[in-house]
Amino acid sequence: MPDVAALGADVYLFSLYKVYGPHLGAMVVRGELAAALPSQAHFFKSEAIQGRFTPAGPDHAQVAAVNGVVDYLESVAAHHARNDEKSVAAQARLVRTLFHHAESALLPPLLDFLSAHPRVRLIGSAQPVDRAPTVAFTVEGLASVEVAQALARLDIGAGHGNFYAYRLMQALGIDPAEGVVRASFVHYTSGADVDRLIAGLASILEG
Repeated sequence: MPDVAALGADVYLFSLYKVYGPHLGAMVVRGELAAALPSQAHFFKSEAIQGRFTPAGPDHAQVAAVNGVVDYLESVAAHHARNDEKSVAAQARLVRTLFHHAESALLPPLLDFLSAHPRVRLIGSAQPVDRAPTVAFTVEGLASVEVAQALARLDIGAGHGNFYAYRLMQALGIDPAEGVVRASFVHYTSGADVDRLIAGLASILEG
């Protein structure tokens, strides 16, 4: 739920599955720019802003599923909102802040553990303020898939691979076929979940 107006963006692209929705992209385009860009759709849709950039037409089932995202985020806002936070903009701002604080609070223990371990290469900053709650790393002597599989045997879910970031992997000196291990936090991840992850990684690294 970004504040696109505050960002000042002419075009903003977003994946709705990042907020627990369908595998569907959303695009916000400044009105004047949208009108100036050439239509990508059928000639009879060229005058409709919402249809000009979807050549094949919308996936109606997925579009309908977006309502569930809105319902969920509105329910979170309603649970936490004060009387002065009833507007849509205020509720969106509240949910963004709540999620950001919850996710950021989980990062320090894991970042401290990974950055201090001699066999681990943490990708990106070790400072929570400088990163999103998605933590990627590699382990010396173990393939990323091996680490992810070992965590899975402990009932801990972690991704592995290049996550389509081929050029980034190459720039970091990481074989894209090998990739990294990735742990992702969301607002309903608990401190206990992070503790289990750290304990699981410690046992793998010591094994």
